[in-house]
Amino acid sequence: MPTVPRPTPTFSAPSALEYFDALVADDDQFPLLEAAVALAQDETPGLDVQAVLADVDELAQRLKSRLAPDAPVVHKLRCLNRYFFEELGFAGNVNDYHDPANSYLPDVLARRRGIPITLALVYMEIASHVGLRAEGVSFPGHFLVKLRLPQGEVVIDPFTGQSLSRNDLEERLDLVRQASALRDAFDVPLGLFLQAAGARDIIGRMLRNLQQIHQGRGDTRRLLAVLDRQVVLDPQDWDTYRLRGDVLDGLGRTEEAAFDWGLYLEHTPDATDADTLRRRILAARTQRH
Repeated sequence: MPTVPRPTPTFSAPSALEYFDALVADDDQFPLLEAAVALAQDETPGLDVQAVLADVDELAQRLKSRLAPDAPVVHKLRCLNRYFFEELGFAGNVNDYHDPANSYLPDVLARRRGIPITLALVYMEIASHVGLRAEGVSFPGHFLVKLRLPQGEVVIDPFTGQSLSRNDLEERLDLVRQASALRDAFDVPLGLFLQAAGARDIIGRMLRNLQQIHQGRGDTRRLLAVLDRQVVLDPQDWDTYRLRGDVLDGLGRTEEAAFDWGLYLEHTPDATDADTLRRRILAARTQRH
């Protein structure tokens, strides 16, 4: 009996969004740095995420090779700060803070410039390689890093390299209170603002930064890519569906827009814009027919 040739199976690589979805699916196994690097795939299709991670690992190993495993923690911290801020030259991009590249880790590594949250991620990764426990802090208006030492906690501004005292932090919080219309929301003890941020929260903050930048520039293509990731990261953030519907509608993708608006209304039926959206959904369906 003749052998029937079997078709050769074909495997397609996951899309950038599918890859991101797999990374952020499980809070217990959430590869923070890899997920952060993966955000740059929207700007650089075909980006080799693993190569970027290897670059960070190389920077960390360079410092680790200089330190004795049993070196005092304070000595490790001083060496880390000198290495990161002085030798490598990482610093905040004061000249163009709102450049989207500041949110893309491959660009931050190449230019040694970024915003607090991306600088913090690189700093935290290098710290972990030399035995320091560094955690991100979603402080209002400015992402920070804290390290736990035997003598207590040290809080560092990754944008400047400055070690912040309690008075420094209180002053910064006062500025936020004064600038905010929701002052009562910030009228809580300082310690609540110094809680360690979870990996999902950190990626969410990065995406919100990019969302604000692309909205401000009217860049709907890039904004849509960010909103797609936000929906993947937090499928129950109904306000994101609402906004994505508007963006899709502006791009002429009315059926997809109506679907997003419908989800938003299903879960927030008492929204102030509910009647307006129902009319827009009806108009979109009328156009289809």
